[in-house]
Amino acid sequence: MNAQSDSAPQREAVTPDSLLHTGSGGEVTAEDLVLASGRDITPKNLKWAERRLADDGPAALDKLLP
Repeated sequence: MNAQSDSAPQREAVTPDSLLHTGSGGEVTAEDLVLASGRDITPKNLKWAERRLADDGPAALDKLLP
């Protein structure tokens, strides 16, 4: 018989901090920025994202995400 009760909560593994943050170490595309903002990929939203990337570079993604 199992020493733990069936009603006891199971401990889940903790997600490493490095997986919880996006980091902008790689290439960030306009599509990435649009999707991270929760918008649909449309020509208008892609132009918005391209302007943000031109102004802020890859940090534009970090400004949207925690």
